[in-house]
Parts: sequence; C-alpha cells; structure tokens
Amino acid sequence: MNRCTQVVILGAGPSGLLLSHLLALRGVESVVLELRTRDYVASRIRAGVLEHGTVELLHEAGLGARALREGFVHEGVELAGSDGSFRVDFRARTGKAVTIYGQTELQKDLFRARDEANGVVIDEVSDVRIHDADTRAPSVTCTKDGESFTVRADFVAGCDGHHGVSRAAIPAPVLHTYERVYPFGWLGILSETPPVSDELIYSGHERGFALCSMRNPALSRYYVQCALGESPDAWSDARFWDELRARLPREAAERLVTGPSIEKSVTPLRSFIAEPMRFGSLFLAGDAAHIVPPTGAKGLNLAVRDVALLAAALTAFYGERTETLLDAYSNDALAGVWKAVRFSWWMTNLLHRYDADDDFARRLKRAELAYLRGSLAAQTVFAENYVGLAR
Repeated sequence: MNRCTQVVILGAGPSGLLLSHLLALRGVESVVLELRTRDYVASRIRAGVLEHGTVELLHEAGLGARALREGFVHEGVELAGSDGSFRVDFRARTGKAVTIYGQTELQKDLFRARDEANGVVIDEVSDVRIHDADTRAPSVTCTKDGESFTVRADFVAGCDGHHGVSRAAIPAPVLHTYERVYPFGWLGILSETPPVSDELIYSGHERGFALCSMRNPALSRYYVQCALGESPDAWSDARFWDELRARLPREAAERLVTGPSIEKSVTPLRSFIAEPMRFGSLFLAGDAAHIVPPTGAKGLNLAVRDVALLAAALTAFYGERTETLLDAYSNDALAGVWKAVRFSWWMTNLLHRYDADDDFARRLKRAELAYLRGSLAAQTVFAENYVGLAR
C-alpha cells in the first residue's frame, strides 16, 4: 500500500483537512494520515468563534455556505467586572465581525469536501514515523490494518496537534519552545437551553472567570474558572449553574435558563510556542506548533492562518518553482502567532482570578477594565485583536 504524493499531511483535524483542500484547489496532490477514527475526529467538542479572515478564507475555498447559513454573526461582546458590564462594538470599531460556528460543524464540512473531491484521507493509522525530514526526499511510515506502508512525498505537513509526532521529529538542538502554564482551568458544559445572550459575555468576577457562549439558538456553551486538574465529576449541574449565576452581571443571571448538561469537561489553560515551524521538508501548523488559552478564541483561527500561508507557499513552489514563501513560512507564521499569544495572555490575565492576586493586582484589573470601558481607542485595539489582525 505504498504511495507517492507531493505533500503528506499528518492529522485530519481542521488544519490538516483545510490544507489538503486548499492544495487540491490549486492542483497540488496530498495524502492525509490520521491516528483516530473519522467519527472520533468529527465529534470532538472545540471552539466556535471564527475570525473575519477565517470566514473570508472559507468562502473563497467554497467551504463557507453552511457557516453562512447556520452560523451567527456577532458584532460585539459584553465584558463584565466588579464595576458593571459594557459592550465592545466590533462593527463600529473595525467594520468587521466574528461568526459563531462550532468547530465540530466545520470538521464535518471539511470531511464532506474532501470526500466529494475524492481526497485521500486514511484514518486509524498507527506507529507513524517521519524519516529524512531534513532532506529533499522525506517519507512517512505507518501501520494500517496490521500492515506497514510508506508514503513518499516532497514535503511533510505536521498538522497532528500538540501530542503528535511532527514536532518531536525536529532535533532538540534546533527546536526552541516557550511555555506558560496557567494555574487554573475552565469547567465547560453544553446544555440544550437557549443562550443567555445574543452575544458572548466574558465576566471577570471576584469569584473567578465565567464565559457565556452558544452553538445555536437551543444549545448553549458555558464555562467557569476552576482549580487546575479539578474533575468534572466534582461538579453537579446544580453546583455549576449556581456558580455561573453568581459570576454573571445581575441582568444576565436573572434571565439564565438552566437545564441538564449533555457534556461536561475541564480544559487546562496554557500558552505554548515552538520555533522554528520548519525543519527541512517538514512544516508545522496549528496545535503542533502552538497552543493558546481559549480566552481570546485564537486557537482554530491561528491554525487556519498557518494553513493559508503554507498552502500559498507550496502552491508557489509547484507553480512558479520558487522557494521564497517556503523559506519565509516559519517567520511569517510566528509573527502572527506571537501577536495572538500576547492578546490571549493579556485577556486571560485581565479576567481571571489568581490565588496570588493581592489588593493591588485586583485594583489594577479593575482600572484596566474601566479604561477599556471609557476609551474608544482601547476598544478599537481590543476589537482589532478579537476579530483578527490583518493576515
């Protein structure tokens, strides 16, 4: 079952499938390898905020019809603190908006698009190994249904997430990593209840952070800050709803509709960046290269940005026989990554309660929110970062 292709892509998540789709549109062949089953990949619960640029790219690639039909355009968010809440108007500040469309739904769209184009996506592979990544003739070996096979390619795209094999294929003397682990997590639930607000509510309460989001008019996604490593089993539905209500602005708390949770999980928060994002013929994209806390809704959008850059670079190589964009890929991608990491770090620090916070730290956060509330210039900076900086 040996194969030859132009690009072998590790990982069939959104970044891997989107890269395969973009390359196919431009006449570049690829093979996608995935450890998990298709059903597992398609059912993972992930973020649902798409930046303006992400939505534009999906439309350009012929993938945006369902997001346009079923997604929700949000032109602002509500920020809350101990001194009340206020709305940041994205449209007024930047002329742009974001779209709420679950990553689970985008994953389904991508699988459908690759199937319709007869794209090669091989799932349930194991023992994946990258060979000769620092040469012009890399290959990937793996096992499928008990048989070993090899995929030979010109390039390897590592879209296999934080725990994949791609980043580990870069030698330790070459790879530099930067990490910040936050001392708390997010306890999140899905409930078949109407969202408490038409737009997201971010609350920086003295009891801890809370976020109100949604997937559709009858499906809500809520989060509360919790202790790092805390088990979801320690939280009954009643305890969660009481804690969420306590952390929301009074008006939102009064209209909150509660119900049984249909999914409950704890997400740890961290910032992680790996440099460089290229080693020879191996290129990293998405979570394989970087992780951001979900506070700023940047994870999926950063992956899309990486893939757009990499697809353009590979297209230029095959179409124009130039390596200029390939050579620039790592630096160009990391420039955007660090800006998103900064914003996510800033927003996380502003809205979360740290056990080490003293009165001085808490008053500074109140002052920061007050400044943001009263300054159109500060709101513009916030809105520019949230809807997505220029690609």
